[in-house]
Amino acid sequence: CLHVLSGHLFCAAAYERTERNCSLTPPYLPSTAVNTSIQLWELRAQMLPLNVSAYIIPGTDAHLSEYIAPRDARMAYMTGFTGSAGTAVVTQTKAALWTDSRYWVQAERQMDCNWELQKDVSVISVAEWLISEVPAGGNIGFDPFLFSLSEFSPYLPHNRILKSIPVNLVDQVWKDRPQAPADSLTRLPDRVIQRTWQDKVEQIRSLMRTNPYQPTALLLSALDETAWLFNLRGNDIPYNPFFYSYTLLTLDEIWLFVHTNRVTEELKAYLSASCNGSLCVQLKSYDSVRQDLMAYVAQSDVKVWIGTEYTNYALYELITPQEKLITSSYSPVLTTKAVKDETEERILREAHVRDAVAVIQLLMWLEKVVPAGNVTELRAAEYVNHCRSKQKDNRGPSFETISASGPNAALAHYSPSEGTSRRLTVEEMFLVDSGGQYLDGTTDITRTVHWGTPTDMQKEAFTRVLMGNIEISQTVFPSGTSGVRIEMLGRRALWEVGLNYGHGTGHGVGNYFGVHEWPVGFQSNNIPFKAGMFTSIEPGYYKENDFGIRIEDIAVTVPVHTKFGHNFLTFDTVSLVPYDRKLIDTSLLSAKQLQWLNNYYEMIRRLVGPELDKQGLQEEKDWMLRNTQPFTEAGSSASVCSSSLTLIALVFALLHII
Repeated sequence: CLHVLSGHLFCAAAYERTERNCSLTPPYLPSTAVNTSIQLWELRAQMLPLNVSAYIIPGTDAHLSEYIAPRDARMAYMTGFTGSAGTAVVTQTKAALWTDSRYWVQAERQMDCNWELQKDVSVISVAEWLISEVPAGGNIGFDPFLFSLSEFSPYLPHNRILKSIPVNLVDQVWKDRPQAPADSLTRLPDRVIQRTWQDKVEQIRSLMRTNPYQPTALLLSALDETAWLFNLRGNDIPYNPFFYSYTLLTLDEIWLFVHTNRVTEELKAYLSASCNGSLCVQLKSYDSVRQDLMAYVAQSDVKVWIGTEYTNYALYELITPQEKLITSSYSPVLTTKAVKDETEERILREAHVRDAVAVIQLLMWLEKVVPAGNVTELRAAEYVNHCRSKQKDNRGPSFETISASGPNAALAHYSPSEGTSRRLTVEEMFLVDSGGQYLDGTTDITRTVHWGTPTDMQKEAFTRVLMGNIEISQTVFPSGTSGVRIEMLGRRALWEVGLNYGHGTGHGVGNYFGVHEWPVGFQSNNIPFKAGMFTSIEPGYYKENDFGIRIEDIAVTVPVHTKFGHNFLTFDTVSLVPYDRKLIDTSLLSAKQLQWLNNYYEMIRRLVGPELDKQGLQEEKDWMLRNTQPFTEAGSSASVCSSSLTLIALVFALLHII
């Protein structure tokens, strides 16, 4: 844009920014921003006759899922922001979005200037904003299906009225809202199951009977609860094999709320749906859950057990009086599912071996093609998913691949699109966070690489992130230790030089389930670790507008023998892809950390090597062997392995003799 500019008038071409700037006149909006004026006008029109001063729009569904179906993406429809976490609020004059630091830049790229971005993600911050914008006595509207019991209480601002509106107002203005899925549900094959659904039902009933509060029923609301209980899978949620459902499990009955047209005759027989015994599943309409729950609660001498983290307010408010309600943070299904049985652990390990082959293929390919300058972030994401699709039992990616170079990698959850995909070069770091769904397991792995010459700062930051990963991976702790007590080990090496990261350090992983499987992990609301739990370990560092680093591995908690104590655990890493050697400064590693790294590389050779042989991938095996050579005990990233040093010493000795 070459014409003369003066004052505060800038044209978009001259400004050349990827983020909005609402302080300019006129405001600058990148091409990725979404115009939300029409939907805001229509929503406000819906609010007026209901006498609603503000309307809250969470970024979740009726099952309080992290990943949601397109038809439930109400926050994205209203705001243009497509991140997986956030809350929007609309009044007659303002609109605001709350999201965490992972998504601040993304929100600035996707939202227009109708929206304020609030960077304090706490529910208290939303409540305080509502107090400032809604007059005393004003109504704050909300959809009770989109709030959990644990989230509801902080939304009770002083002298304002929370008005439950079961008919979602966004749905009323969303004219082209996607339809509900209609595909049939499927059962898992016997080869990936140790416990039948009948075994699981009796196991959960046993926990109900031993509960001192004596529940007569257990209400399951999270989608993975019902899928796990019945060994069933669906495809209602992108990247997650779940289906819309609820379950009410009593001591002598089983009610499964589902879209019954999706249950085949074969599945009806599998679920024993034609009988009336205690192990016969009664199929009920998904939309009748409130009506049937009300009827059950109306009986005398009943008590319903719920997990408050995943039960929506629309169902909770039906369980009255309080004497009929029993609560815990998580249902016994979620806490039982968190500990894998022997079969689940074995096959999840096997899935990670095959998954490592696909990631190795990606990294080897990028090493070849990036110097030629003809590959983009989007192409790299497509390639790794293509490699996974060739592996046994693959059912697609487990989440949208994060393929990010240079400044895009500084956005912890950036995913490339046609409009944002950058060309990969040898001058920049590249971060790829990807995963696969397999019949026998779910995978999630992140590697950061550099094909040129990294700066000293990049090498040190990478090495310190690796040190954090190793410190958690090799720590020994008593069984029953909460992850939050271990989490700082992943940050300590970064903290020592004034660096940090703004996301969590790990999350649970399932068996052909969600890639973020609660309640395992390192956050304060995760359950204590027991043997058989799988979690990611993923410290990172992000330098804004420059580069990003994350190293993510999946590990399982296993018993460890100590000198004096018993009942102690450590982590056994099941992700099996080497780290970028040129980014590791071994002079920063302790001898113990270096030994762990060499042991890890030996394990990759031992486990992945035979799989590469089996698949006839000799070039990939050669690449793997080169990149898993043992490191020396001290030195820099240029260090050669001890066998190479021995060879050099021998050559010098021969020269001396000659």
